Amino acid sequence: MTAGSRGDVAPYTGLGHGLSRAGHEVTLVTHARFEPLVAGSKVRFHALPVDPRAELESSRGRGLHRSGTGVGKLVRVVAMARTLVGRMTDDLVAAARSSDVLLLSGSVGPLGHTIAEGLSLPYLDVPLQPLAPTREFGPPMLGVRSLGAVGNRIAGHGVGLAVEQVFAGALPTVRERLGLPRVSAAAAWRARERQERPVLHGFSPLVVPRPGDWRPGLTVTGYWWPYDTVPQLPPLLRDFLDAGPPPVYVGLGSATVPDPERLSTAIVRALRQAGLRGVIQRGWAGLGAVGDDMLSVDEVPHSVLFPRMAAVVHHAGAGTTAAGLRAGVPAVPVPIQFDEGFWSARLVGLGVAPRALPLRRLTADALAAALKRATRDPAFGRRAAHLGTRIRDEDGMAPVLAAVNGLGAVSGRGERTGRVNGPDAQEPG
Repeated sequence: MTAGSRGDVAPYTGLGHGLSRAGHEVTLVTHARFEPLVAGSKVRFHALPVDPRAELESSRGRGLHRSGTGVGKLVRVVAMARTLVGRMTDDLVAAARSSDVLLLSGSVGPLGHTIAEGLSLPYLDVPLQPLAPTREFGPPMLGVRSLGAVGNRIAGHGVGLAVEQVFAGALPTVRERLGLPRVSAAAAWRARERQERPVLHGFSPLVVPRPGDWRPGLTVTGYWWPYDTVPQLPPLLRDFLDAGPPPVYVGLGSATVPDPERLSTAIVRALRQAGLRGVIQRGWAGLGAVGDDMLSVDEVPHSVLFPRMAAVVHHAGAGTTAAGLRAGVPAVPVPIQFDEGFWSARLVGLGVAPRALPLRRLTADALAAALKRATRDPAFGRRAAHLGTRIRDEDGMAPVLAAVNGLGAVSGRGERTGRVNGPDAQEPG
């Protein structure tokens, strides 16, 4: 179960495919627009009604661009998310009824925990970011600035409680529907913290080493790679790549921007100023470019595109950051919001990116300068290639499979659903 943008979904398509190959029956529960991501994977699909792109392109979503970063933006995101959660609840409960185990992303955690409790289902948390508080760095959702050892940990708890508030409006109804006593969001969060349940994090310990002050049971598994439905390049793109030196990829994934035309112009000017060809992914931002040295593309699997690039310019979402590292090519991160500043700082700290260039400060000159360093200083390429080799050798799937198998068989569904009140107690047809 997951919700959010493509980057919040794609890694779980590969995780689901791996579990399916191991003999499990797997259903991906997420927004309907992402159903094509599991085509051919043998992973089933259960659609959630909210369209994340439509929400980001609404007046409310566009307002996030005026929210700055850090706490102010988090407050706006929480307010927006609270209005959407209730629309997904029925489908999350319905999907859980026909399941034996729930695997929960960080974006649906509190609601998934409640559903699992109400239906007596075992569950595993499988976030893509380090969500547990630590003294070693600040909460990824707040950006990169460290608040000191004590401040980092306090802020981590604060962000955890803020996430609980996203679901505070929906949980009382769900708890009543599933025959559970009423509790506050904060009380439910504290109760789960005391349980010290296992959490498996889908990123590489080479990128974010496991914090030394994390409790036992918090595991960093390695990355989960998206299932690629068409792991090959379109002919037009292949011809473009073969016609000249490796170009630079530029894409902002599922991010939206206030002025796509202005940004596209700046990107093309920067590439030409640096003497580089470009592959521009349109994405949700609506970027584009024309000219013999530029090619605009739609969705292309990063696993086959990125290794052909001289460098990758991206928004530093968790999934795209992982794909660039896997490919072993230098990066120029352009963080926009949420955890992107955190991953950008990791890329710079690992020596595979010359600098982070936040979108609000992006100019053609600044991007050109960063691209020249990334592509002309061989140290960035060497470090990226070495790290990519090590990351490709990791097996992030194995710990999850072992954890799922360790949960054991779950007894009959009638016993679980007997706790549900009213017509919801019926088994699905």
